[in-house]
Amino acid sequence: MTVLTGHFSGHLRELRNRVMVSFLAILLATLVAYAFSEQLVRFLMVPLIKGHPNLAKLVYTNLTEAFVSYLKISLLAGLMIGFPVCCYELWMFISPGLHRHERRMARTVVFLATSLFVAGVVFAYVVVLPETLSFLLSFADEQLEPLLRLDAYLTFVARTSLTFGLAFEVPFLMVMTAKAGIVSKGYFARQRKYFYLAILVLAFLLTAGDVLSALLLAVPLFGLYEAGILISRPFKGKLKAEG
Repeated sequence: MTVLTGHFSGHLRELRNRVMVSFLAILLATLVAYAFSEQLVRFLMVPLIKGHPNLAKLVYTNLTEAFVSYLKISLLAGLMIGFPVCCYELWMFISPGLHRHERRMARTVVFLATSLFVAGVVFAYVVVLPETLSFLLSFADEQLEPLLRLDAYLTFVARTSLTFGLAFEVPFLMVMTAKAGIVSKGYFARQRKYFYLAILVLAFLLTAGDVLSALLLAVPLFGLYEAGILISRPFKGKLKAEG
């Protein structure tokens, strides 16, 4: 009993140390990002300038808004920069209890999930944000002058980027469910029309009802869904009778 208690206490200490390392990595990355917060905000304004070249400034209407906005965007950058460290610490904590083939699979899973998330964020930054901002700001005329608040704009950029990053995980989730045998073989192909409808509804909800953004999200999701069907075909899944 004493041996088991000591073993469990050792695991708790290791977990605490690895959580602390992850926290310090995120904190350090956040501090570094805050030192370059002005450059970071200018970088995030590139889609705005592409979408509306005449609008190159943001405003803030609260005394603390600029400071809080810079802090939030620095924290978001810190989380993204520190994410690999968190994955590494998690990997180092669980890997001793895994078999060799499970370790290789875990590395592949982490790499694919991270790559798809980054691809979604890049797609949002390069394609979606400029097109969406161009459409939303096209209503400006002599009577309507757009005055975008700093906090609102950065929140919009962060929400859109996060939405597309998570949405691009669709094929990864499809493959994992097929490989784990949760669904039957050919399930996603048979249920295609229902998932397409669900994608349209989800895209509309995630983009807060903006039709252009919803279409820009739904179209690549359709392609990713079809890619998920192709990639998951080699896996047997459950028997059709069980699905």
